[in-house]
Amino acid sequence: MVFALPLDIVVTSLPDELYQELGAACRGPVYLRGDPNFLDYSTIFNGNVITAAKAVVCPLDAEDVSKVILFCNKHSISLSVKAGGYGTGGWAIGGDIILDLSKLVEVDIETPQEDGSFTSLKDVAAANSKGKKPVGNSATNTGKRRREEDAELRHYDAASRAVASFLRGPLLSELLEAGPPPSVRRRVDPPPAPALSASSSGGGVSLPSAGSASSETASTNAMSSPSTRATSTSLSPGPFDYDMPSQDPPKSSSSATRPNADPFGYLDTPTNFPPIPPPSTVQSFYNPHAMLNVWGTANPNPLLTESSGALAQMNMLSQVEAPYPHVFVTFGSGMRQKEIDTYTAKHPFAPSAEGSPGIPYHIPFAAHPTGASVMLLGGFGFLSRLYGLSVDNLVEVEMVLADGRIVVISEKDHLDLWWALRGAGTTLGIATRYKAKAFPVPVVFAGNLIYRFNKATAPSLIKHFRDCVKGAPRELYANILLTAGPAGKDSLMVVQMCYVGPREKGQEYLAAISSWDGEKCLLNEVDEKSFLHQQDSVAQVLRGKAGRQWFIRSALISSLPDDIINETVIQFSETPVGCTWLFELAGGAMVDYDDTCIPKSQREAAFTIAALHQWEMDIDDDRCVESAEEWIAGTLEPVHVGGPLPSFLGRHEAPSRAKASFGDNWQRLSEIKKEYDPKNLFRNTFWPLNEAGEDVDPRTHEPPTPQHFD
Repeated sequence: MVFALPLDIVVTSLPDELYQELGAACRGPVYLRGDPNFLDYSTIFNGNVITAAKAVVCPLDAEDVSKVILFCNKHSISLSVKAGGYGTGGWAIGGDIILDLSKLVEVDIETPQEDGSFTSLKDVAAANSKGKKPVGNSATNTGKRRREEDAELRHYDAASRAVASFLRGPLLSELLEAGPPPSVRRRVDPPPAPALSASSSGGGVSLPSAGSASSETASTNAMSSPSTRATSTSLSPGPFDYDMPSQDPPKSSSSATRPNADPFGYLDTPTNFPPIPPPSTVQSFYNPHAMLNVWGTANPNPLLTESSGALAQMNMLSQVEAPYPHVFVTFGSGMRQKEIDTYTAKHPFAPSAEGSPGIPYHIPFAAHPTGASVMLLGGFGFLSRLYGLSVDNLVEVEMVLADGRIVVISEKDHLDLWWALRGAGTTLGIATRYKAKAFPVPVVFAGNLIYRFNKATAPSLIKHFRDCVKGAPRELYANILLTAGPAGKDSLMVVQMCYVGPREKGQEYLAAISSWDGEKCLLNEVDEKSFLHQQDSVAQVLRGKAGRQWFIRSALISSLPDDIINETVIQFSETPVGCTWLFELAGGAMVDYDDTCIPKSQREAAFTIAALHQWEMDIDDDRCVESAEEWIAGTLEPVHVGGPLPSFLGRHEAPSRAKASFGDNWQRLSEIKKEYDPKNLFRNTFWPLNEAGEDVDPRTHEPPTPQHFD
């Protein structure tokens, strides 16, 4: 059968004889192009990608994966791997055959043995292997079911009830009287050349040292001052009635509002999947009719519902020593990160103190949403400054190589692959199972400080943030992001912090960060939370949506000088709707590891930077891409530290960018790639070279884009 793509690319389905051969070799289902399940399994988060694949295969275990690889080698058919994540590059659906790993969904926790060791993956059969019961009836689950599960995973309001209410509810009269409106409101048409020079005094407040005493006055003011609180409109009753400001009684909202009293009203929508909105609209994922307790609130573990009683228990746990320094979590490569975090939160380990609730353990992942393959590409998140990147906490990987061999790779076996896969693993083989360390995280003191974006004062806030987090302890994660609101509405600046420890210590750092008084703080909801809920916080503020066009660029930088901050604010004020620019404090435990292909130079960067751009499919605006490129490659270039973390390599990256992610390690990595994948079977990845070792145009190993944006 012949199919035509929007770019007039003609695609044929897999011939019947090959379909029969593949189906006979693989126990998992095979879906040809034209089958309804094909579309469900071949669709990715980025709507700006069109697949030309002939079939999708859903293997049940590593043996199935091996059979598919041997089939592709035999018939010279290209292969791509879709591992349950939210990658925007499009590589996952770039091959003739898409290998969808969504049925590899096992997860289990193991405590350390007396000598600190663990049970090897070699000694434990995969859940779907012959003779073992399939997980979740995975052999019969359809693509539609998987898509529905994805939709459930994309409820992020568990991060903060207060933020959910704030982003959707009307503002108070108190908020409206805070001062003159911001100097920038978003437009659809390109803005005129800026007339305002963004300059500001950048005086900051240094964070207290780890051993200093807290300032009761500063801490109290930071937490409860009326100038830093905005009362949220209540949502319909539900299981997540938590995270609301508790220090002050709520102020009554005024019924008298000006016409522009609700700059966040554009987020109101009755469904997570509305019709395509007008170009000026940015949608929220919040669905007041959806089941917000999908991910675990029915479980008896009190830490999954942050009532006042649960918060009291979390505070008690923060004072109790964990029973193990770490545990080991085994999970299949089709698992989404949120599923793993939910599982470990539901299976805590009780400390020795009698009557104490169990302490949950978590793998150092990136923030939601990502898939398991982040374990091969970097993985920087809320725990990384304390415990290192995701790749640093791997202990074993079951992987299928380009010749079909199934191997278990660790610090004891296949040492060259062990070094290379932690940072570039997707280019060397197909991981089917992981075993990683997870650490006790009884409570985090975390949340958001939200301000309107005003380009006259924004530089001052960024400089204040920079100066505050200088010398921060490893327990503190912090970022600041600028997110462009829809046409005619206010953009926001959000400071996020996550202190891995008790409230008393976290308040010291909050007091310093929240002391900036250049603008009124619209919402301060920093408080004790479960780490599971905190993992949703970036996605909640980002308000991303599957099916939009997405473009990501990232960098690691050595410093954040005043002139670059000033230029950044001017550039951001001219970005289109849907653009978010993120500064994350890096360092900490990242610098402790030197046995992976991610070089020391990248690990010593001061900040990770990302431009996360999303826009509707019916918008054709060059600035959606150009503004990200100009900021990352232009403005930030003087402070670049090599390339980005591999997990942040995106669509249409220049070969030099991919190589720069590995710095001085590139030559060794190339040699290992040549040894284990000499025919470049895994070319549908970020790998920038062809079989002959020559640079290639990234578009030659990425699926096509809609014509209006190519």
